[in-house]
Amino acid sequence: MTSIAEACRAVLETADPRTKVKRARAAARAWRRGELAFAFDVAMPDRPGRPERPELLPPNRMPKRGKGGSERGRLALLHALAHIEFVAIDLAFDAAGRFGAEFPRGFTDDWIGVGADEAMHFAVLERRLRHLGSHYGALPAHDGLWDSAIETAHDALARLAVVPMVLEARGLDVTPATVERARAGGDEATARILHRIYTDEIRHVSAGTRWFQHRCKIERIIPAPHWQALVRRHFRGAVKPPFNDSARACAGLTRDYYEPLAES
Repeated sequence: MTSIAEACRAVLETADPRTKVKRARAAARAWRRGELAFAFDVAMPDRPGRPERPELLPPNRMPKRGKGGSERGRLALLHALAHIEFVAIDLAFDAAGRFGAEFPRGFTDDWIGVGADEAMHFAVLERRLRHLGSHYGALPAHDGLWDSAIETAHDALARLAVVPMVLEARGLDVTPATVERARAGGDEATARILHRIYTDEIRHVSAGTRWFQHRCKIERIIPAPHWQALVRRHFRGAVKPPFNDSARACAGLTRDYYEPLAES
């Protein structure tokens, strides 16, 4: 592989989770070292590679997992989070490979870095699952996150609006309470993992917001109303409170973006 696009595609096409993690990390190292050209000479696949397990179900067929209070609930929560991070690897590398040519080089720097973070997150969650006697693929999962990628594959602003600025921002809202529940249940190891993911997610949302605003400035678009229009058009869920306003503000995602949607 000689270009960043080739490296991104290789990550996306890899189905085996551990191999995907290794390729994501190798691509990030090669990019940082200047070993890959800033060239977008291959297209990204419509769908990434997926392992045989977990079984992917429609969201409405997913079993309820609770809040992680019981042993079974904790395993279900960790499995769901591992799956989110596994898909997030592909979302980050797809963003870099699909839209990198439309932005300055720093956009690719950011999303390759995000992809490396997501690979690390998946690896530590998968390791935690194994420590607790389970593994990634032991439970079903759903592919709703990649549906968002398909919906926004044609439009970089729509991708930024939906993936980092809605989906990852939601993680900022819910993760602190999950950390506290883990601590209250005596699972400090899981709490530390989730807190690390939380702090990284602030940077990820910040990158999405910054590049969204960058593009809006170039195109002379008012960012917040345009973000709201894109979310209404391309996001099937609800933008609903409670919001972690302080963490969102740290990421540059201010209330004028999301409060009008929560009120509508």
